[in-house]
Amino acid sequence: MSDRYSMVIQWSDEDNCYLVHLPEFPWQQFHTHGKSYEEAAKHGQEVIESLIEWYEEQGKPLPEPITFPQKPLKVA
Repeated sequence: MSDRYSMVIQWSDEDNCYLVHLPEFPWQQFHTHGKSYEEAAKHGQEVIESLIEWYEEQGKPLPEPITFPQKPLKVA
């Protein structure tokens, strides 16, 4: 289930690291970070898993994952 949630990873010159935003959990702009893109993605996945656990423990419904329409790609 955690792989259905979105993760936006962007470089921050100010912080000198990659910052991770989780759009389905918008109460704060950035949720975690990493020195490399891979580390930031790993930390983001860990935060998503923790948030899912917390929602379940609190008996709260999980946010709906953001999905894009699935249309087949047309190759020219």
